[in-house]
Amino acid sequence: MYNLEFTDEQKALVETARKFAREAVAPKAAELDEKSEFPHEICKLGFELGLMNAEVPEAYGGLGLSCLSHCLLMEEIAWACAGVNTTLTANNLGAMPLMIAGSEAQKQKYLGWLTREPIFCAYACSEPDAGSDVAGMRTRYEKRGDKYILTGQKRWITNAGHAKWFTTFATTDPKLRHKGITCFVVPADLPGVKAGRHENKLGQRCSDTSDVLYEEVELGPEHLVGAEGDGFKIAMKTFDRSRPWIAAGAAGLIRRCLDESRNYALERKTFGVPIASHQAIQFMIADMAIAYESTRLLCHKAAHLVDQGHLDSVVSSYAKAHGADSAMQCALDAVQIFGGYGYTKEYPVEKLMRDAKLLQIYEGTSQIQRMVIARNVLGVR
Repeated sequence: MYNLEFTDEQKALVETARKFAREAVAPKAAELDEKSEFPHEICKLGFELGLMNAEVPEAYGGLGLSCLSHCLLMEEIAWACAGVNTTLTANNLGAMPLMIAGSEAQKQKYLGWLTREPIFCAYACSEPDAGSDVAGMRTRYEKRGDKYILTGQKRWITNAGHAKWFTTFATTDPKLRHKGITCFVVPADLPGVKAGRHENKLGQRCSDTSDVLYEEVELGPEHLVGAEGDGFKIAMKTFDRSRPWIAAGAAGLIRRCLDESRNYALERKTFGVPIASHQAIQFMIADMAIAYESTRLLCHKAAHLVDQGHLDSVVSSYAKAHGADSAMQCALDAVQIFGGYGYTKEYPVEKLMRDAKLLQIYEGTSQIQRMVIARNVLGVR
């Protein structure tokens, strides 16, 4: 049974992450967003504090945090800036296939590299015509002797323009769907590997999103992660592990909406009284408080199941769908509470609204989560 009390170690972790978020991240968030500027210095500080590769096992230099502990620190960082949170978390996403199925040599080399210096890696799965439909990917590999020749294009890849290596997925034949997919670890400096242009996004603008292009990239057996044909399973296990992270980011963003809205509602006056006196405002703020508590509880349940070895895709889908949709609604309500001021960049709520939208899209849209949930409820596949 999940214990709602946190350990002293978890409480200390939250305090460290909260201090980092409020002193290093929040003051820079608006400028990074405006310039669409990658948060190099913030990430370097996060690396030094151990907040960047949180779930990498201690054997390879990481903190070896549980999924739940990682979610606690992510909530704090997302409170300050969802884009910075995504940037920091992407290393854990890129590393997860190796933690799940990598060889000891791969873990020593690539996970150890992440923890020795503040570098970035990336998880390269989505494609121009295969986002939520992972089995529809068209990036291909061909076996030539003991070599694998990789060709294709990945899209919407977080940290791609700064990554030193990628965990990537390719198929022997698109017609095979999920049965033909294999996972590889690909160093960014190999001939034929190229990052595309930085996407000019609506929100989470400081987080780098770019294409990754593979043109006749030659890989050896040492680049194969798991067995040939196991790529789809590895990708799905990665998403089961990562979806609680999205809910944690949503919880942080919702809490920021609640904090900003409460403070503004107590100060702003209309008709001679603070707008917090008006029931219409009270109801929106009450809904934010409900959304925060419910998102956080679902997130923690999903993370707890991960930590117990139960990769329950349904609970992680509950957490992601509810958290993402709640964050979007809370951000919309925050802008409404601020009125005309909320529509300007003078206050942070317009950024919260733009940042929240991505939570409903990446790592499986809210509609994909509902498909997973419905199939489970109905007992169909």
